Amino acid sequence: MQSHDLNTKLMKTLISSLILILGLTCNESVPKDFHLTENIIQSTNKMKGLNFVAPPNPYPNNPMKAVKEIGANWIAVIPYGFTRVNRPSVGYNADWQWWGERPEGVQKTIELAKSSDVNVILKPQVYVPGGWTGDLDFKSEQEWQNWEKDYEDFLIPFAKMADSLDVELLCVGTEFKRSVKKRELFWRGLIQKVRKVYKGKLTYAANWDEYPDVPFWDALDYVGVNAYFPLTNSKTPKIAELKKAWWPYLKDIRRFYKTVKKPILFTEYGYLSVDGCAFNTWELEPKVKQLDINQKAQANAIHALFETFWEEPYWNGGFIWKWFPNMRGGEGYNERDYTPQGKAGQDVLQKWFLEK
Repeated sequence: MQSHDLNTKLMKTLISSLILILGLTCNESVPKDFHLTENIIQSTNKMKGLNFVAPPNPYPNNPMKAVKEIGANWIAVIPYGFTRVNRPSVGYNADWQWWGERPEGVQKTIELAKSSDVNVILKPQVYVPGGWTGDLDFKSEQEWQNWEKDYEDFLIPFAKMADSLDVELLCVGTEFKRSVKKRELFWRGLIQKVRKVYKGKLTYAANWDEYPDVPFWDALDYVGVNAYFPLTNSKTPKIAELKKAWWPYLKDIRRFYKTVKKPILFTEYGYLSVDGCAFNTWELEPKVKQLDINQKAQANAIHALFETFWEEPYWNGGFIWKWFPNMRGGEGYNERDYTPQGKAGQDVLQKWFLEK
């Protein structure tokens, strides 16, 4: 028995030594952009993305040069459709729409990105003048079906375009908070139809308070979150204060990931460059021109988000809202707007994008 125990102990020691040696050897060959966690190899090559604002006219210069200089490796291309409040229809590709929102501009933007080795998420969105897609609701089944038919007719051609241009990721919808819960069968059917014409990956862009309730994450490849989580109403919050405010949301997202087991993507995140920008941003927007400019607040908020999430292995990065190609398409208050361009926020963004 003693001899057998000794042999067993020696064998275990030998095996442990071999595992250690092999582990060290293997670790040297593992690419730096991969991370081992929970027995799954997860890419840490984050999506360093910019939500492109569609310009009113064709690009005077290739906007991808600035994209590459800041270190971004993805852009979101956003065609727009329109739904009026209480009208069960989706209009799109109207002559009065900006060039960048229509199929011609969308295709050109994608082609420029692909030729510059910039990845693309095609993210068709519906704008509701005087309203919000999350509140979209109709009284009758027929009205719902009318709107859903129009939305399908809006989305499917862009899915086909995405497939023909080898777009890496397609977003099937953005912030349809009521619709996704009330009309799950429609959304599941739409996803199936999209998969028949598009072979890339799919996501949905859920509002920050909606993502746990979306019923069809199992049918998609990424959990998309528009990450406008209210953090603190301090005029110029410090990074430590912001990280502390992130902690409850971070814990919720971690738990949610363990449930859905899908990578998390911030399809949108961003902050106005004004006092108190890290709180209820939807309340700040209507009065933004009256608020004091505060680049430091915006920069701190961007930095705190990265410090909170960058090392989370399930978090695949995100797309800052927003980026004006060639600085065209602004609403006339760029110094207060979400864009970090030419501000302290751009330095933060560039530092994280280029050094990580």
